[in-house]
Amino acid sequence: MIGSNQLSWNLGFPLQLPALRGGGMSSAWRCPACAEPCAAPRLLPCLHSLCAPCLRRLGALGEPARAGTAAAAITVLCPLCDAEVSLPPGGVGQLPPDYVELGRGRLGCDLCAEGAAVGRCQTCGAALCPFCRQAHRRQKKTASHAVTELESSKDCSQAGRPLFCPSHPSEELRLFCEQCDQPVCRDCVVDRHRQHPYDLASNVVHRHGDSLRMLLESTQQRVSTLEGVLSQIDGMGSAVRVRAEAVATEICLFASGYVKAIEEHRDRLLKQLEDLKVQKENLLQLQKAQLQQLLLDMRTGVEFTERLLTSGSDLEILITKGVVASRLAKLNSVAYSTRPSVDDNIQFSPQERAGQCCGYEVYGAILNKVVDPAKCTLHGEDLCIARQNELTGFTLLCNDTTGEQMGRGGESVRVTITHKDKKDCAVKPTVCDNGDGTYHVSYSPEEPGLYAVCVCVKGQHVQGSPFTLTVKNKFRKHPGVFHCCTFCSSGGQKAARCACGGTMPGGYQGCGHGHKGHPGCPHWSCCGQVTKSSECLGPPNDSSQRSLLRTVAL
Repeated sequence: MIGSNQLSWNLGFPLQLPALRGGGMSSAWRCPACAEPCAAPRLLPCLHSLCAPCLRRLGALGEPARAGTAAAAITVLCPLCDAEVSLPPGGVGQLPPDYVELGRGRLGCDLCAEGAAVGRCQTCGAALCPFCRQAHRRQKKTASHAVTELESSKDCSQAGRPLFCPSHPSEELRLFCEQCDQPVCRDCVVDRHRQHPYDLASNVVHRHGDSLRMLLESTQQRVSTLEGVLSQIDGMGSAVRVRAEAVATEICLFASGYVKAIEEHRDRLLKQLEDLKVQKENLLQLQKAQLQQLLLDMRTGVEFTERLLTSGSDLEILITKGVVASRLAKLNSVAYSTRPSVDDNIQFSPQERAGQCCGYEVYGAILNKVVDPAKCTLHGEDLCIARQNELTGFTLLCNDTTGEQMGRGGESVRVTITHKDKKDCAVKPTVCDNGDGTYHVSYSPEEPGLYAVCVCVKGQHVQGSPFTLTVKNKFRKHPGVFHCCTFCSSGGQKAARCACGGTMPGGYQGCGHGHKGHPGCPHWSCCGQVTKSSECLGPPNDSSQRSLLRTVAL
């Protein structure tokens, strides 16, 4: 009988490895973390295998349990996938062996431990190399044993070898405890697993294998789904990169076009500035030349007159005085400005809209116009008349010193509306800058009466300011009907009257305006006003006036 060779792993504590009877692998497994060879890898809950030194280096992530308290689950970090995994209550020593890795190696001979196994004895379960297989058949004790060839890779690996109980090394693990969910031997069933439901491992492996296969299929489906998602992410990443490159090209084209537009706008502004400077200089030179000529003529006249008066005789003075006086009078009558004809008021406004340049909206304009409050005017249909509690207003037109409209906004406009009799009754107007040199002023007076309206630009009154505003009482609407006659509007009732005072023969108390023989026009039945949009003034109180409105008989 071949002696058992129980795999052991000295980590400083018992590992309770299930025994593998027989020879070792021809090539040792290497730890993926440290690349050192190892004969007994242990499997972490994340399904990564490590060797003994790497397992010793696994430190607990949480604080260790205090003495006297229930042992808490130890959590460690896998060095391969950085996953937090919980160790069994017994620690690293209770981790199961990685039989998958153990099964990958090729079996060695159980007798000589040197050659590779090519057969297995069905009687004693030993793996045999070609030399030991012949010796196994020649010995008397083993000559009757049946030896089979190892053909498949599974037969040639550790996976096909029997596993023996760690508590009872001579007993093979053939049973499965349903309550403890682990393989056991016959001695375990009558010892620690007494009265536990169990069955042959070969009978339950199909059920547990099927559940694993179902989990495997579900996991494979999720793997396919995740691979599809990752593929979509990669495709979207490529699409994002392509789109980003296209947008970057658009940005560069936009920026280059914008820069070109700004440069052209800059050149245009500089050209305008140069033209404005030349224009102002030419005007100054013209004014200078005119004044220099006038000064020269005046000096000539002054010098001649002074010489005449100091050196000329009385007769010479009398003879030439007419010419001299005429010349001096003409020179003195020449009008000239005491100030330069132009000023240096040239400004640049970066916020001013300058229209479009090369298809781009640009800003920045040269300002050389100055608003002149004396040239600003007020416009509005009801500039001096308003109604109580009705929104009304007027327009302010700002002009420069030449009377030309400014064409831009931004001026300091102040409007005040105060009651002449009630100083504490002021109206708060709203000034809207239209951006084109016009400003709309709107207000709604609450009290009737006379108001003083002041409109100032840059602290100075404009033309027509201040002016008086008359606020009338609230507009009274007509309670009656705008009709042609009372006869028609009342349906022929004789007692129906009209405020116009007209009557009809035959006992009709109302008017018959608009009918043949009855002069008149459509009017309001409440007051007799003939304008449809007029204000109701109430019925006339003068009876004599009513008699004058009496219609003639047919």
